[in-house]
Amino acid sequence: MIANPVMKHALTAVSLIVALAASSSALAGPVADFEAGFRATYASYRMALFATNTGDVDKSKHAIGAFDSRWDALVSGNATTPPPHYADDPAWASTLTEVSDAITRAGQLAEQGKLTDAHEELEHVRDAIGDLHLRNGIVLFSDRMNAYHAQMEQVIGLPVTDAAGKQQLIEQAAVLAYLADDMLRAPPVEARGNPEFKKLASAVKTSVDALQSAARSGDAEAIKSTVSALKKPYSMLFLKFG
Repeated sequence: MIANPVMKHALTAVSLIVALAASSSALAGPVADFEAGFRATYASYRMALFATNTGDVDKSKHAIGAFDSRWDALVSGNATTPPPHYADDPAWASTLTEVSDAITRAGQLAEQGKLTDAHEELEHVRDAIGDLHLRNGIVLFSDRMNAYHAQMEQVIGLPVTDAAGKQQLIEQAAVLAYLADDMLRAPPVEARGNPEFKKLASAVKTSVDALQSAARSGDAEAIKSTVSALKKPYSMLFLKFG
């Protein structure tokens, strides 16, 4: 397991569909079909993640159940015969099992009212899918969002209490800005030309720009304010398009 989650996901962006189409147009159908189904399934995953953060047990159980149903439908025809872009992945089957098991455990924890634990269990799904993409040289919008999220959490956790901490924040904020640009310049298909995506993406960019300005100024109150303002715009973008 790669220790640094940012290095793990911040790969050079390569278009999967373009690469496969260049090698064989016959693969375009199966690949596009699977990825469309995956995007729909991942949307239900995001809803389950969000729900388990609200404290609403019934909402969480429903969202996890919906994700479970979509995941089962996605993998039912691909468990033994993966789509072309994952055909050579030796861990394909075990990844599907890993995700299914995480969903089951999350559902059980939600039934017990343990929503924090259920949320943490669902986080394993993101890691498993990210590892699947990484092994196969695939970078999707969700991977870019994950890379940004990992760096954002690192920035939020920085102890900015002295000059050395403030210098580190300047450096880490620059990494976050790079990842934001990398993420926002390659929106998913359903977000292209979408005014809501543009609005949410602009909010993320604004939050990062404000952080960089505060970090450079060294103003403690401004730093605290801009760091705490990072999560909301990211969460809104992730929930809708991540």
